[in-house]
Amino acid sequence: MSIRVAVVGATGKLGSVAVDLIEAAPDLELVAALGSKSDLADMLGTEAAPSEVVLDVSVPAVSPTIVDYALDAGRNVVVGTSGWSAARLAPLGARLRDLPELGVIVVPNFSLGSALGTAFAATAAKYFDSIEIVEAHAASKIDSPSGTAVRTAELIARARDERGPVVAPHTDQRARGQQVAGVAVHSLRLDGVIAKQSVVLGGQGETLTITHDTTDPRAYAAGILHALRSAPAARGLTVGLDQLLGL
Repeated sequence: MSIRVAVVGATGKLGSVAVDLIEAAPDLELVAALGSKSDLADMLGTEAAPSEVVLDVSVPAVSPTIVDYALDAGRNVVVGTSGWSAARLAPLGARLRDLPELGVIVVPNFSLGSALGTAFAATAAKYFDSIEIVEAHAASKIDSPSGTAVRTAELIARARDERGPVVAPHTDQRARGQQVAGVAVHSLRLDGVIAKQSVVLGGQGETLTITHDTTDPRAYAAGILHALRSAPAARGLTVGLDQLLGL
């Protein structure tokens, strides 16, 4: 039996990829494709084909509204929209504790390589005190830092609970990037770029750089499909493709 999916943000770059994937997958069914002018009620599908899962790949400003609407309607959600920092995730997690029959999967980056790169960086962060992140995306990307960089910084900080925070830039060093969970993040927005992130870790006499470079949107395909197939059974809040992969 197919999983019925509604895509919000279907006309965007990631949304277009998702729509094509869903239409080609034998175990998924596209029941609604919403653009910026669509009514939110359209995400519920039709009486004959109601949606089971809502995929939100919209924009940061409206993403929380979309998630709230979907949960109010009893739909599980996969969120691929940036902007879901720890501060935004906290109230969502609290709400889901009162909705034990529902689940939301928040995926800052659907690329398998990106998930692995972030996991590797979090592991390496236990051994280096000097760590900074440099991320680059297309000039059209609205938010910065990226959701991937925010997630990476938060996981680095979590991995260092026992060791303590990284060596943070002095407050007067404005060119050292925005601090996220105590980690300096530098954002580039350039034409000709899809997505790239480097985590640079420095120690005595050495540096380690963990880089992931997205060269084609097809890199997101496997992660999108895995998240959608995991969504019907999701309960509570799951953050990161790494969690779905057991990294």
